[in-house]
Amino acid sequence: MLASAPAESEVFAGNRSIGGISLSVVADAGGSRRQRVREEGALRVRFPNAASRDVLEAVTVNTAGGMTGGDRFHIDIALGAGAKLMMTTAAAEKIYRSLGPDTEINVRLKAGAGGSLAWLPQETILFDQVRLRRSIEVDLAPDASLLLAEGVVFGRSAMGEIVSQGRFFDRWRVRRGGRLVFAESLRLEDAIAERLARRAVAGGAVAIASVLTIPGDEAAAAAVAARDDFAGEVGVSAWNGLALARLVAPDGAALHRDLIAVLTAFGNMPIPRLWLN
Repeated sequence: MLASAPAESEVFAGNRSIGGISLSVVADAGGSRRQRVREEGALRVRFPNAASRDVLEAVTVNTAGGMTGGDRFHIDIALGAGAKLMMTTAAAEKIYRSLGPDTEINVRLKAGAGGSLAWLPQETILFDQVRLRRSIEVDLAPDASLLLAEGVVFGRSAMGEIVSQGRFFDRWRVRRGGRLVFAESLRLEDAIAERLARRAVAGGAVAIASVLTIPGDEAAAAAVAARDDFAGEVGVSAWNGLALARLVAPDGAALHRDLIAVLTAFGNMPIPRLWLN
């Protein structure tokens, strides 16, 4: 008896890209080193500065070359007491159009006592008819530090691309000592280009970013505000022991330059070498 053909939904699910990284980092007399690394599916992690371990640098690589509807990635990072990690990506992540299901990215970051974590991926590029749902959960010890930057580019301006329709949902939750200190959710859907054109949203800009630093104070915010070389618009404020910068820019290249300027002004972590290529 011949087996029946798989349902269309089963074929679709079987061709989705699933990837994951679990990484733990510990501190010892020589600095910071990886303790446990697990890679799953299309995601890989590499360590270009393994010989210099004061701040361990990790680079994620998506071997699938991008993501689309139905793809799911998860990343779990845990730092032990006193460990220092800077994590970035080998290239900008591209999220292509979806035929219906969401693309899902779930990130969990944890830093123990005295740990220092920098989450600095290169920009995420969204294509027309994208459907992306992303969640970033951070759990910090009371004296741990965090530098978190995420940039999003709606279409590649140099190629005339416009994200006319789509859905982008981004959820951040940051806890310090078990207490929620930062929470926000961003949702753009349906006529995205039309919404970005509104003055109260992005004023026609197609590239946005947020940079969060903990601990952060008025001095950190002032260092950003003092710069006069931004290509786009940058606003910054500090409250309750954290500082937050918001960026909007006319294109991805301008956003990238402004992100480097903001990170340099905050000054609590070196810029990833891949950002400067």
